[in-house]
Amino acid sequence: MLRFDDSPKRPTNLSLNAKVLEMARELGMNLSQTVDTLLAEEVRKRYFERWNIENAEAIAHYNARIEREGLPLAKYRTFMKGR
Repeated sequence: MLRFDDSPKRPTNLSLNAKVLEMARELGMNLSQTVDTLLAEEVRKRYFERWNIENAEAIAHYNARIEREGLPLAKYRTFMKGR
């Protein structure tokens, strides 16, 4: 899993919508923390979207093998019997 929790902070400049910025300040929002949290979520989302695209062929081959041969340890499963 991608983890960003313990990474050091680095100053940066952003250009934000003036009305949104004003309202966020009025609401007492911590802009750095909010942007950091939302950006981390977007980075995770895009990382895994790209990972799925880059690995689509391997995933398809694996799924086809499971469809053809079944799960490797299926006979030892104690749940979902009879489905």
